[in-house]
Order: sequence, then structure tokens, then C-alpha cells
Amino acid sequence: MKIKFYQKSQILKTCLLLSFLGIAIDLSNGGVYANNLSGNLTVEINGFRNREGQACVSLFASSQGFPNNRKNVVQRQCNKITSVPLIVNFRNLKAGNYAVAIIHDTNGDGTLNRNDLGMPIEGYGFSRNPEIRTAAPKFNDAAVLIAGPNTSVQVQLKYLD
Repeated sequence: MKIKFYQKSQILKTCLLLSFLGIAIDLSNGGVYANNLSGNLTVEINGFRNREGQACVSLFASSQGFPNNRKNVVQRQCNKITSVPLIVNFRNLKAGNYAVAIIHDTNGDGTLNRNDLGMPIEGYGFSRNPEIRTAAPKFNDAAVLIAGPNTSVQVQLKYLD
């Protein structure tokens, strides 16, 4: 059976249209999937001077309040330092950017203690280990993208004294 040129053209157009629609449907489902995507963040903390006190890890989803304002923390965990590196997990996070702020809370009061000049006297660290000069880093300097089932970051604590 011979197919005429006109019929071939129609078949080709139909196949292309169906292909296009198939891709469009996949993209729209992908868009819905991406909005509902959740993942886990594993934070590996190194550089502890000792195992006294606890490590308090705060997770922020925006620059608002980062890194000090506890009102803007998405999740926070304070854990005894049982091993080094210390592993802390955050589960079921919506896809997006997050930044982690960590303190080695040696006296267990849940805050980063400072000297009379305002300098930290306990260890601290941030996701992506940004360089710190005169102030805490900006959210974007510490932000990590959660876009899959599992994301890991390593944080090296810093001490000023």
C-alpha cells in the first residue's frame, strides 16, 4: 500500500504534535513534581577543639534573620558531641536554598558567647565554609541548594582565640 505525500505529511504533523504534547505533559508534571520535591540535608561538622558542651545547628531558608535570629530558623538541633565528625540530619525539606549556621556551645546555654569586644569566644561555622572577615557571611555565601533526595555539606568550625 502506497502512502501519498499528503498523507505522509499529515502523519508526520500528527507525530510531531503528539511528541510535542508528550513533552509538554512531562514538563508540566515535572513542574508539579519540582514544587512538591522534598529532600534531606546531612551536615558533617569537623574541627571541634574538644567534645565539651554541644553543637547547635540552625537551618535558614532565607536571608531574613540569618545567621542569628532564632525566629527565622526553619529547624534547629542541639546535639552532644559524641563523635567527630558530628553528623546532623535535617529531613523532608522543600526544594530550595538553605544555609546552616553552627556554634560549638561549650557551656550549653544555646547561644554563641562573645567577649567584651563582641568577638565570638566559642567555635562557629557555616555551610559552604565562606571566608569570614569582620562579620558573619551573607545568606547567599552560605546557601546550599536542596533539589534532590539527599544533599551533604561539610562544615569546618572556626575559633578566634
